[in-house]
Amino acid sequence: MTRMRNLGISAHVDAGKTTLTERILYYTGRIHRIGEVHDRQGPGATMDSLDAEKAHGITIRAAATRVAWREHAITIIDTPGHADFTIEVERALRVLDGAIFVFSAVEGVQAQSFAVDRQMRRHGVPRLAFINKMDRAGARPEAVVEQLRTRLGLVAVPLQLPLGREAGFAGVVDLVDEVEVRCGGPWGQDVARTPVAAELASAVAEARARLVDEVSRHDDALCEAALGDDPIPTTLLRDAIRRACIAGKIVPVLFGSALGNQAVQPLLDAVVDYLPDPSEVTNLASTPAGQPHALVSRPELPACAFVFKLDEGRFGTLAYVRVYQGTLARGDTVWCPRTRARLRIGRLLRLHPGDPTPIESASAGEIVGLFGSTCESGDTLCGLDPQSDAPLQLAVAGFDAPAPVVTRTIEPRRDADLAAFARALARFAREDPSLVIGRDPEHGHTTISGTGVLQLEIYAERLADECGVPVRLGPPQVAWRETVSGSAAFDHLHRKQSGGGTGQYAGVRGSVRASGDLDTVLRFVDRIHGGAIPREFLPGCERGALAALQAGPLIGAPMVGVEVELLDGRTHPVDSSDLAFELATRDAVRAALTRATPRLLEPLVRLELQAPAEAFGSLIGDLARRRATIVESAAGATEVSIIAIVPLCETFDYAADLASLTGGRGAHSLTPRGYAEVPEPVATTIIARLRA
Repeated sequence: MTRMRNLGISAHVDAGKTTLTERILYYTGRIHRIGEVHDRQGPGATMDSLDAEKAHGITIRAAATRVAWREHAITIIDTPGHADFTIEVERALRVLDGAIFVFSAVEGVQAQSFAVDRQMRRHGVPRLAFINKMDRAGARPEAVVEQLRTRLGLVAVPLQLPLGREAGFAGVVDLVDEVEVRCGGPWGQDVARTPVAAELASAVAEARARLVDEVSRHDDALCEAALGDDPIPTTLLRDAIRRACIAGKIVPVLFGSALGNQAVQPLLDAVVDYLPDPSEVTNLASTPAGQPHALVSRPELPACAFVFKLDEGRFGTLAYVRVYQGTLARGDTVWCPRTRARLRIGRLLRLHPGDPTPIESASAGEIVGLFGSTCESGDTLCGLDPQSDAPLQLAVAGFDAPAPVVTRTIEPRRDADLAAFARALARFAREDPSLVIGRDPEHGHTTISGTGVLQLEIYAERLADECGVPVRLGPPQVAWRETVSGSAAFDHLHRKQSGGGTGQYAGVRGSVRASGDLDTVLRFVDRIHGGAIPREFLPGCERGALAALQAGPLIGAPMVGVEVELLDGRTHPVDSSDLAFELATRDAVRAALTRATPRLLEPLVRLELQAPAEAFGSLIGDLARRRATIVESAAGATEVSIIAIVPLCETFDYAADLASLTGGRGAHSLTPRGYAEVPEPVATTIIARLRA
């Protein structure tokens, strides 16, 4: 267990995650030829196996592999950097014990870096920071370290000194061991560790003293040793850094160039030395009563595993599984609390893109593939007690998929592809919880909804490339919502006589108003006294209120943030029923909504961007045109960073406009940020356009 590591590699798009992973695979002997992300004609990077990933030069879905370094087994998940695929980062971080947070030495902290940092904090994942691209023109490692401290609020502690920068970058000085580390050979595979040159001795001693001072603030053992007169032993310093890193008190910082084949091996050493093994991480499950239960990373206990990702292929479903406790073996029977059914473990696989290896069992702490079992993403798999054959009654908390904010119609170009089109969409929706398949109620077209325009375009490309189903995408549609800002009373009698048998009779009186909570659809308040409406009919009343909120009075969008208060009612001894009260409440609430001052809501996104300083004025003016609210801005000598809240409907063309305003040197990230009321003049225009 102490020789296992589970880590993710995360960053802003184009910071060098996949290039770094490719070098790690090569130096650990997992592959014998380095592929490059930018090699569109050749095999490309190992971890980017999809045709769409090779075509766009970005990672679209997380891929896992396992390597060996210094007699340690390291499972690595390479995650996407684009905001549209944040669900891949979210579910990977849910099961990982540590992470490498990659930054460009030129661009520094970028837009998506903020979102990744929030995800790592939410899941409590210890991380190393790797400042990549040290050989690029404009590399400024000291400025990037300062950004980690000031912009992300991290206690960034450099463990190395760069030996040069830009074209002169030649390696690093390890401040813990006080040696120079240089990587030579055609692919940087020859690592030379030599004593520090005399001209660097003073700078290295000063930097190591700063390292000891910063770490000792978070570790009592090192603090006590630092107060003495004796030199700090290397082992003591390394152990203190490990304890502080695992506790999340510091973020060790390392430098290198993945594309330049420099200083990747010292990063692997840091993974072994400073990131936790599975037994050092607390993982919780919950009992049927909702009580927390600590999972113990011991292979002899009843198994508890979590399915965090699915890949649908031509030959079946591959489930990515993290084993938290016990052992999963081929042929075992496990219990799934979601389905309340027993499953048989089919093939177990050691994960690697395009080349998984069959294995017989997986023990606590491992991340493996499970092929041929009918499970879903988010399922818990519980082992059986060998004595009683009773299943372990535990459930591991899942992850929240981001709510879709962009919708587009989609249809196959050929009618003969309809069946294959439906199967492929169902497969993608099963793989990606953030992708929602629906139907346009007005025209009957199939719709796909997701977290961004690029996500939907990529799926359209995959339909053509992987499934042979070319499609047409409609223009982006915003996921509008409606609410009310006033209140209105209702008093409605639903009466329907069939002429022969039992009819329908239900009277309801109450009011509709804003609940003040846009995150919930309905707050149903029951103030019925004296049995005016029998208790068994109240669930029908609530269902009727929900049905009325499915389509608002302005543009037919779903309604949120509505409170329905039920005060009184009328019944008939024969004709009253649950259905009658459901229909009565639906019609009453639907009519009252038109009088309760309905308002249009639009989805907002958090826009984080970096651009050259000279473009600051143009960017601010463009954001004002888009009705943006500036949250934070910082202008430096060479670059500017801006954080703003912007209506989603104003961002569909932002990538092209940003490139025009900044000469192609700007970068941005969009993150969903809830809903807000559309200002009245704008709302009138939007409503008229949508109704037309």
